[in-house]
Formats: sequence, C-alpha cells, structure tokens
Amino acid sequence: MATNRRVSRVAELIKREVSQMLLNGIKDDRVGTGMVSVTDVDVSGDLQHAKIFVSIYGTEEAKAETMAGLKSATGYVRSELGARVRLRRTPEVIFVEDRSLERGTKVLSLLSQLQKERSLENQQEDGENFPE
Repeated sequence: MATNRRVSRVAELIKREVSQMLLNGIKDDRVGTGMVSVTDVDVSGDLQHAKIFVSIYGTEEAKAETMAGLKSATGYVRSELGARVRLRRTPEVIFVEDRSLERGTKVLSLLSQLQKERSLENQQEDGENFPE
C-alpha cells in the first residue's frame, strides 16, 4: 500500500497528464464535441485503479458522445500514462462523468429564485401593513 501522500501526488500527476492529453493527444473527434475538463482523479491505495472524473460542457447528446469517445480512448490514455508517469504498474483507467458543477449551478439558481420570491412577499406584506 502506498502512503496517502504518494497516492495524492500520483493522482495530481495523472490529472495533469490526462488534461494535457485532452488538449493535444486524443485524436477521437467525439472527445472534441463537448468542452471537457478533468475535475478530479481518485487513485486506489494500491495505485492499481484510477477513476478520472471529467466535466463536460454541452448538450446531453454531446456529453454522451464525448463519454463514448473517452471510453474508447481508455487504452490509449493508459499506455500514454505508462510512458509519461514512471510507476511499476500503470493503473487501470476509468472515466466517470462529473455532474457536480451542474448540480451546483442548479442549486444556486434555485436559491436565487427563492430569494426573489421572498423579497417579493416581503414587499407585498410591507404594502399591506402601510396603506396609503
């Protein structure tokens, strides 16, 4: 088992290298359909598995197409990681779509809508309390 510090360093290294591959390395046209960024990498304690969380901006169709392209490029990404990152064994790579940014945006918009509704209710109540 690797130490927590080593696991986090390997995760950061994988995140940086995969981000570079997304910009320059992966030639699959489907990956370019939606704007893709690596949000996080979760590496197992034995450094054998790496979950790469990606955020994809675009329509649902573009997201599905991009995920299909990333899944088909898994072998390429793993072999490139093996060449770029010096580890005894290159971890298995799994791409996972990260929808946390979308959920966060949705929550913020709901909170803002709720705040507007409350301010309108307060204005109406103030108007009822002080007739002209």
